[in-house]
Amino acid sequence: MRNDRSSNSRISRRGLIKASAGVAFGAAAARAVGPEALAATSNVVSAGAPAGNRRMLLKGGTIVSMDARIGDVAKGDLLIEGKRITAVGGSINAAGAQVIDAANCIIIPGFVDAHRHSWEGQLRRINPNAATLDAYSAATHLSFAKFYRPEDMYAGNLITALGCIDAGITCIIDNSHNSRSAAHSDMAIRALMDSGIRGVHASGAPMAGDWDHQWPQDLARLKKQFFSSDDQLVTLRMFAGPNRDQWAFARQLGLRITTEFQGPAMSKLVDALADEKLVGPDNTFNHCGNLLESTWQNLKNSGATIDVCPRSDTQYGLGEGFPAFQKALDHGMKPGFSVDNETSYSTDMFMEMRVAFHIQRGAATARKLAGDANPPAPVSVRDVLECATVNGAACAGLSDKIGTLAPGKEADIVMIRTDAINLYPSNNAIGTVVAAAERSNVDTVIIGGVVRKAHGRLVGVNMERFRKMADDSRRYLFEKTGYKPDIFAGSFKI
Repeated sequence: MRNDRSSNSRISRRGLIKASAGVAFGAAAARAVGPEALAATSNVVSAGAPAGNRRMLLKGGTIVSMDARIGDVAKGDLLIEGKRITAVGGSINAAGAQVIDAANCIIIPGFVDAHRHSWEGQLRRINPNAATLDAYSAATHLSFAKFYRPEDMYAGNLITALGCIDAGITCIIDNSHNSRSAAHSDMAIRALMDSGIRGVHASGAPMAGDWDHQWPQDLARLKKQFFSSDDQLVTLRMFAGPNRDQWAFARQLGLRITTEFQGPAMSKLVDALADEKLVGPDNTFNHCGNLLESTWQNLKNSGATIDVCPRSDTQYGLGEGFPAFQKALDHGMKPGFSVDNETSYSTDMFMEMRVAFHIQRGAATARKLAGDANPPAPVSVRDVLECATVNGAACAGLSDKIGTLAPGKEADIVMIRTDAINLYPSNNAIGTVVAAAERSNVDTVIIGGVVRKAHGRLVGVNMERFRKMADDSRRYLFEKTGYKPDIFAGSFKI
């Protein structure tokens, strides 16, 4: 990205990175976790400058709006005023706006990860060969999770959130199933807020070990303390299984609900709730593998949203061993995509799109060769980009704010530079994004009108302090569990 040389005011690297020093914590969180925890996690990310009434013009880029009314623009401009997009199209006259040169860039809506266990950030790739859900749990819930302190929740969430921003993921649904105390929840939320990501904190109960049993009632406090407004980057929901009482409590608080489920047994539980009209548009379901036909019909009829996990479901052999992508399409549902976790693989949405694209193509061909009279049509690159943007926004309950590039939407935007050696020459914009781009090609990330990555680098992140925070947390967890790190280990063992 280069500065435009027009007469409009220009945005410089110094202007993008200038921000206030240190991470601001609320007094309530300080009381909850103490000065030692705050010292261990502070001063990693500088506070981003608020969008205010600032105007930015992205100029001369290839725009993939994902909005049928706007369409695609081979070469055009996009104007941001404050936190919102105000114009998308050809040449836009915006005198006085800061100009970002988007030539040789593809401009897309930010990716939405519809399901991420963010607290596991410091456990990246600790178990790359895990082949079952039990193997995943052995390296998370049944070991390290039981020893997490509030500052470890902060570290995990911040590592994950910053990694997401770096990879062009502007929004995540943070499925936080390690809320061992009120302070743990506070610090998980603080990390999302400090990172600058758009996050949906889905608070859930731990899966193993001792904890305060403050959940789910603590959701009422969390909502009052952190989420007094719906007009903020980080919002709240419940993360719970198919449980009538827990869902009712979430709805009393006006919270959406995320549920992980798969298989016939859990299908029957969801069907029973659907029969009572307790499944609705405020429900999001993760994985969705090996469901009963009745459950698919109930999900479709209820207006619920779903997300599938192209890598997680295949890695751990969940459901039928393949992501439920085609099953969702067969039933007329539009799934979001999710990374799930980083304990076995990378953080990026580019790989999720590619895995889904190729698995669906292979499965469609297999059905045709097997004599299926009505085999599915192969998906297109636009189809999978829609899953990673538009459909993910629906899962987050934020379709009115994000997911497309259109006037009135909030400015969650990614610019992918196409003149790098791995992408040049770019002969198809959507093909370049879905089939070839990677994290290193993400030049600029804007969230809510604030630049969070510029010129290929995260803005305001002190990498020395970031690495110290990650190392300190990881060292503590390894010591508490007795884990002996082996960087070449074939399997995870304690």
